[in-house]
Amino acid sequence: MEVSKADLKQAKVADHGEANDAARYERAQLDKELRVSYAALPTLPPDGVALLAEDVGVKKTQYDTVTILVLAILGGAFISIGGLFATVAQAGSAGMVAFGLAKVVGGFVFATGLILVVVAGAQLFTSDALMVMAWSSGRITGRAMMRVWVLVWLGNLVGALGTALIVFLSGQYMQGHGAVGEMALYYASSKATLPSDQAFFMGIMCNVLVCLGAWVGYAGRTVADKVLAIVFPIGAFVAAGFEHCVANMYFVPLGLFIKWWAPEKFWIDIKQAAPEIPVDHFIQNLGVVTLGNVVGGGICIGLMYWIAYRRPKQEQH
Repeated sequence: MEVSKADLKQAKVADHGEANDAARYERAQLDKELRVSYAALPTLPPDGVALLAEDVGVKKTQYDTVTILVLAILGGAFISIGGLFATVAQAGSAGMVAFGLAKVVGGFVFATGLILVVVAGAQLFTSDALMVMAWSSGRITGRAMMRVWVLVWLGNLVGALGTALIVFLSGQYMQGHGAVGEMALYYASSKATLPSDQAFFMGIMCNVLVCLGAWVGYAGRTVADKVLAIVFPIGAFVAAGFEHCVANMYFVPLGLFIKWWAPEKFWIDIKQAAPEIPVDHFIQNLGVVTLGNVVGGGICIGLMYWIAYRRPKQEQH
């Protein structure tokens, strides 16, 4: 009986599919054994963290839309709380405290935001860049990953804008004879006027550190472990002045609210005119920083660790 080329091709495809299924099954069994072997350890080693990061990425794609949006709104609000804390910590420091020291203090207290995201539970666009690992392993589809990213980005925006509006309406920026509001204006103006090419590379470096903060947080078993692990990478990104898209969703709108609606008394207290906060350039920079954050977290951290620990490896002979 003569076999056609089409039949041979179909058989080859079937054999290849069976081989892939067998490889996936074998990988799943090895991952199961890895989870069991690391379950009793006080901290997760890096290859265990890589597997956990994939598991978390898979879990996030299984959430329904409402759950993702609610957790993302909380994530935007939590990062805004970190921004609020950093603004207060640095208020009035100009000319009184060394620039670097003030930035370090602001960075350490800003870490409150990611600590709340990790410990209290929320979703953050920047740390969700690590979902690239689950996608690279074929455990989630690109479409599912993009769905989560878009929903989380939008939810973070709502949470950050809402927090900025509440903070403004509370009049908290008037504290310290306007020193808190003056620092908020400084943050907003510097971020909204940053050249876009710089913003892109600052976005990359920011999310390298944010995703490293999430990564070392995964390694911890206790709340204390996670808090201590998160503080230093996040403190480093803020102290260095790198750009975080979700933080900017809070800092710049708050500055705009103050510029547009603050009472005359505030401007008398701080003895300065409203700074430049160009809305069009801020919107452009928000997109640029978002792209930089994806590159920094998804490629420089997620993909690199996937290659190191999770890529399919050829057998050694």
